[in-house]
Amino acid sequence: MARGGNALKLAPLVAEFDLIDLIRARCAIAREDVRLGIGDDAALLAVPLGQALAVSTDTLVAGVHFPQGTKSYDLGWKALAVNLSDLAAMGATPAWATLALTLPQADARWVEEFADGFAALAREFKLSLVGGDTTMGPLTITLTVHGFVNEAAALRRAGARVGDAVFVTGTLGDAAAGLRCLDKNDAAADRLLATPPGSREFLIERLNRPTPRVAQGLALRGQASACIDISDGLVADLAHVCAASGVGAEIDAAELPSSPALLGAFDADARHVLQATGGDDYELCFTAPESAASRLLGDLARSGCGATRIGRIVAAADVRVRDAQGNDLVLPRRGWEHFA
Repeated sequence: MARGGNALKLAPLVAEFDLIDLIRARCAIAREDVRLGIGDDAALLAVPLGQALAVSTDTLVAGVHFPQGTKSYDLGWKALAVNLSDLAAMGATPAWATLALTLPQADARWVEEFADGFAALAREFKLSLVGGDTTMGPLTITLTVHGFVNEAAALRRAGARVGDAVFVTGTLGDAAAGLRCLDKNDAAADRLLATPPGSREFLIERLNRPTPRVAQGLALRGQASACIDISDGLVADLAHVCAASGVGAEIDAAELPSSPALLGAFDADARHVLQATGGDDYELCFTAPESAASRLLGDLARSGCGATRIGRIVAAADVRVRDAQGNDLVLPRRGWEHFA
């Protein structure tokens, strides 16, 4: 979704296996279920009895998923965060990861900072890096994460029912606004620079260091009827839930949760577009019966990140966003699409 070029800078170069040693040294997190980690042709991992293995892969490409000049520490953090967000949407507990890192050159300093950003988030979830690959080419980061979940308790996209309420965790639109803060060709850039002190930095940090809602995904097990993480935009991602469930959704634009920074930088019309279609939020969008709403919101508040009711599941197909008068908002797009 971002635009820009290669984030690497010239620095002392090292051999491929030296890079691997740098990554291993900085990302060493011991787990008893890792029987054999980095160093052999494959890792040997033990899945706990009674647990299913949840697996997700995401790729970040320079100039597509992050803008020019993004700090390597932030890229290490974000590469892991966006994958952990997928595990959160399944209600899975993170365990392991593998990393495929493609670099234009073997820049030791860049890799050290990248690994430090990755490890800072990995330690929070006791996640172990167990293998991967390094190659030469355009800057590309591919990460595969593995987590555990009881199959019967796993959250899925299919399951939303007519009459269910629609919720989101946290706030929406901050990351998309952060990207606009970095776009020198954005007509609103000067106004964004004039936002209250700290607001611009907050929005950019929400873009560069999203918070995976793992604890909230665990809290939703047994309560949510369907769940997805918001990566490509609320409307686009909720549409996946609706398609899998055979339903539609109506969203109230006025109920979309906003951070103080976003409120101070954009009027309502611009804000609603960012929140509905901007993407890169990595919040959870989920559905649940109205009867469970009060208990569920209380559980999420106690988990450290609250949620907001933003709409309802309906029988009519598609996702509609409505203003305070009940009129459909005309959106310039539904969300991010790579091949559109």
